[in-house]
Amino acid sequence: MYIGQVAKDVLKWPRPFSPPVVKLEKRVIAEYGMPSTHAMAATAISFTLLISTTGRYQYPFVLGLMTAVAFSTLVSLSRLYTGMHTVLDVLGGILITAILIVLTYPAWTLIDRLDSASPLFPVCVLVVPFFLCYNYPVSDYYSPTRADTTTIMAAGAGVTIGFWINHFFQLVSKPTESLPVIQNIPPLTSDLLVLGLTKFTVGIVLILLVRQLVQNLSLQVLYSWFKVVTRNKEARQRLEIEVPYKFVTYTSVGICATTFVPMLHRFLGLL
Repeated sequence: MYIGQVAKDVLKWPRPFSPPVVKLEKRVIAEYGMPSTHAMAATAISFTLLISTTGRYQYPFVLGLMTAVAFSTLVSLSRLYTGMHTVLDVLGGILITAILIVLTYPAWTLIDRLDSASPLFPVCVLVVPFFLCYNYPVSDYYSPTRADTTTIMAAGAGVTIGFWINHFFQLVSKPTESLPVIQNIPPLTSDLLVLGLTKFTVGIVLILLVRQLVQNLSLQVLYSWFKVVTRNKEARQRLEIEVPYKFVTYTSVGICATTFVPMLHRFLGLL
């Protein structure tokens, strides 16, 4: 996502002209178009999930492949329908993601092991993304691209640190070297559905509370530090305020989702 977002501000290819297209999304009109990060995300999510589960769950590979293709295709087509991207933007995003998957696949297992290997790992996970976001390419005018990039990077950092906390403090059982292949996926019963919805609701409520609390607190600290009027909405767009408050907020969200939500589930007897 960082590569895709930065590529937009480096290439500076405009979005489709209106007319002839009808632009249905107003918030991101100020962003550039190439590549489509929605197409990148959809392709990455669906195909990495397919690759990661083929050796873990027993299901027809053709069915999984069709599902991955259908998901990424529908998301990509939606970007054309909303007038946000050209066909070239979408194809460019898919191609970049395909290259990244091929290049990084041999290191997936190594990256997973690094997650719990060193007490210094969280420092790297925080410093590198924050540095990248703070030194994001300067655009000709303000657009939400930098803020969106910071949100994505921070959430990823938070999730990674959350998994590290779980392993380092032994909050979860240590995974075995070779996981067994699950042949029969449990059927979706009414009890399982209710349990899943309950866990989802509890988790979302806690995440929203943490997000609001950390966002308000971090903004108050930054406003006070830089002597900015609290009600000044444009102040949030300043580099020294926007990047730190979003990074702290969504790092907290990622940690909450992977560490504190499961702890709350366990406390409530939902696991």
